[in-house]
Amino acid sequence: MIEIKDLYFEYPNGKQVFSGLDFSMKKGEKVGLIGPNGAGKTTLFHLIMGLLRPSKGEIRVFGKPRKDEKDFHEVRRRIGLLFQDSDDQLFCPTVEEDIAFGPLNLGMDNREVQERVHETCKLLGLNGLEKRVTYRLSGGEKRLVALATVFAMRPECYLLDEPTTGLDMETTERIKGFLLEHAETYIIISHDPEIIEELCNRVYRLDDGKVVNNRFCSG
Repeated sequence: MIEIKDLYFEYPNGKQVFSGLDFSMKKGEKVGLIGPNGAGKTTLFHLIMGLLRPSKGEIRVFGKPRKDEKDFHEVRRRIGLLFQDSDDQLFCPTVEEDIAFGPLNLGMDNREVQERVHETCKLLGLNGLEKRVTYRLSGGEKRLVALATVFAMRPECYLLDEPTTGLDMETTERIKGFLLEHAETYIIISHDPEIIEELCNRVYRLDDGKVVNNRFCSG
């Protein structure tokens, strides 16, 4: 599903993030991505989605090389990215408008979109919040709505950037249960070892610009 070979990337300020990174994952894998702050975990997600471009190396997604902006249009339809900060994901006035945005852009008609919004809210326990103003929600509610906007697209793979950080136990358990039941393939960035062990079947550690080890786990 995703294959990265000999990837190099540095920011405009000259900070080198990756120097020969190799990474791959297959459909059905549930991958945990760990490593110190600044190791490039979020940067890797943005490279996979085409939000950043490498200086060298190859990114292949769904069996095709991805280089130009047009190459990533398909990737963004089929892979869902959950940003670390929910406020980066939510920009419509109400919850239902945020959730509907993706399906509308897939070309679904209004009836289909309303059904998708209703189903998504039901699965994530958001019924009753549809008309709420998004910026007035609690942090946990925003996180669930942000995940709902991704799930509403029914992606084949999820990239989840610290999905449970700072959340209470109830919201954390709701997200964990949702992923275990409804997400077949994903990568999770997390500093929480319990989340990694419970939700993932393979773990990669990023450090010094490369994958320094990977292992299977019991998740």
